[in-house]
Amino acid sequence: MNLPRFACMIAALASLAGCQTITPEQLRAADEAQCRSYGFKAGTDAFAGCLQRIDLARDADRRAQLRALDDPLVVYQPVYVVR
Repeated sequence: MNLPRFACMIAALASLAGCQTITPEQLRAADEAQCRSYGFKAGTDAFAGCLQRIDLARDADRRAQLRALDDPLVVYQPVYVVR
């Protein structure tokens, strides 16, 4: 196999690996692991509050990203031509 073909194949595989999505179950497990790492015990009100704060922070991040999409990509400055 020649080097350019091999490089293209590696690039294609790397880009496909980035398309992988996290299932809700995986996201919940990651959130629970994060709260446990903070020292909260599963089944307590504090643990539920931790999960809620993580979820609210994720929602706030999503809203901020959506708001950023509304910003213009290019800022047009007025050009004054003096004659």
